[in-house]
Amino acid sequence: MNLQGLIVCRNLLDTEIFDGAADKFETASHLVERAELLGLSGNLYRAYLIYLLAHEPNLISTSIEMRGGKIGESLREIFVHDVEILLPILRGELWSDLKLLNLYKPTAATADESFNELLRRLENLIDAEEIADAFIEHWRRFGYGDIATYRAFRWDAAEKNIVGIRHFETIRLDDLIGYAHQKELLTGNTTAFVSGKPANNVLLVGTRGTGKSSGVKALVNEYYSQGLRLVQLTKPQLKYLPDLMETLRKFLSKRFIIFLDDLSFEESEAEYKYLKSAIEGGVESRPENVLIYATSNRRHLIRETWRDRSEDHDELYRDDSANETISLSDRFGLIIHYYAPTQAEYLEIIRSMLKRRGVELDAETLRLEGLRWEMSHSGRNGRTAQQFVNHYLGQR
Repeated sequence: MNLQGLIVCRNLLDTEIFDGAADKFETASHLVERAELLGLSGNLYRAYLIYLLAHEPNLISTSIEMRGGKIGESLREIFVHDVEILLPILRGELWSDLKLLNLYKPTAATADESFNELLRRLENLIDAEEIADAFIEHWRRFGYGDIATYRAFRWDAAEKNIVGIRHFETIRLDDLIGYAHQKELLTGNTTAFVSGKPANNVLLVGTRGTGKSSGVKALVNEYYSQGLRLVQLTKPQLKYLPDLMETLRKFLSKRFIIFLDDLSFEESEAEYKYLKSAIEGGVESRPENVLIYATSNRRHLIRETWRDRSEDHDELYRDDSANETISLSDRFGLIIHYYAPTQAEYLEIIRSMLKRRGVELDAETLRLEGLRWEMSHSGRNGRTAQQFVNHYLGQR
């Protein structure tokens, strides 16, 4: 094949498998290596080409991100031109007679959900325009590279970029027992956000172990296919919020939740001012594809003492000090409160968790064992219930 006519996909020529320099057996060796590394199967020439198009940036995929999913008709026509050149590979016609590379089964198949969905969509397509549109729709929904592969990211201050989290929790909203009203508020705001409607930054506040952090993580698993991603930021990294937001601004076809877990500040800590400015009040506007979700055990986030309200407080204008204390939490448009469960709710959480694992206890045994565990641990909450379930199942 002569791939010199490629235009927007010309970066394929930088790959040894497509540059034409290697002989057939050397190319086969490279393909098998990639198949085992990436979990590719079937016709390896076709599978690896699809993988590169889906993951490596090109003018089409990057334009879609920067333009919020839009692409010019001329650019689309050029991409169709490239797809026509690549058709023999995309149809699985190359090396179709070589069984070892045509029906390859890797040791471990890829678990990349977006890539597998793209493979299924392309399976019966043979027309260049249909194949091109399938890739374009894939980039609109999932993006390219790590943005398509990962659901959650962390901020790398040294590289000034986001890094995918390979082993992200698979928790879903249905796994969280109770707190129906809180979940309704959380999903309602997030649904509006991924739909491009106005939505608020969210503060989840209340008793420890009630599922605040788990609720935010579950959102990403629920809305991943609709373009939602999560970026975790630690308190010492708050000074990098402007850099992070500028990075996320490049991916306008996606929606990002910046996740600040277990957030609170002492009076002497100045990091909260970076957060105040990023949410509201800074010169540079927050990107429309970014919201901040934070969890905390403190309603006002900044530690406040009785001395702060005392007549003996040495600040001249006491109201100014009080306003400064609550000004951060006030910038979260939606504040969701989580309270400790009642005894009946706590036992129901345990019962539901055990039932999902195929175990049912009679009501009296459940009550005695569950309450005994609660009294010897950190109180009545969802985390304590999960720890009891782990212990009970481990001792069976």
